[in-house]
Amino acid sequence: MTLNIVLVEPQIPQNTGNISRTCAVTGARLHLVKPMGFTVTDKNLKRAGLDYWDKLDITYYDSLADFFEKTKGGKYFYFTTKGRHVYSEMSYPDGCYILFGREDAGLPEELLHDNPDSCVRLPMRPTLRSLNLSNSVAIAAYEILRQWDFPDLEREGKLTRFTWED
Repeated sequence: MTLNIVLVEPQIPQNTGNISRTCAVTGARLHLVKPMGFTVTDKNLKRAGLDYWDKLDITYYDSLADFFEKTKGGKYFYFTTKGRHVYSEMSYPDGCYILFGREDAGLPEELLHDNPDSCVRLPMRPTLRSLNLSNSVAIAAYEILRQWDFPDLEREGKLTRFTWED
């Protein structure tokens, strides 16, 4: 099964670095839509992604229009504070794309307006703006993977000095 995580015009390299690490450990594909507020050689991006950068399946797009053209026919879910549906109440098909907007502006409101049934949100207190982008992506990714029964992921850890039977 394939999960596609899409960052539309990300601005903060540390967030994208953290998200890249989430993609690497879960096997999700990362899609970056330009313009971005940094370059992929940014030291903060690499530091946050640590040694996982070479383990990514990553695709770049010149614009949101370019992304939709190249992924035509995909099933899209728009994560937004303006969403009308709770993220955990949706059913996510194999190969779906979950889109997240700029840290400072979110996804374009016209896009949200035109796709109301695919706009989802993480519940939060009404007086607060939003969660950090990398936290939101991790929550969303793991909910989808949970629904899919964590395909191809290790489900049990190992102790380094002992065994669980000790």
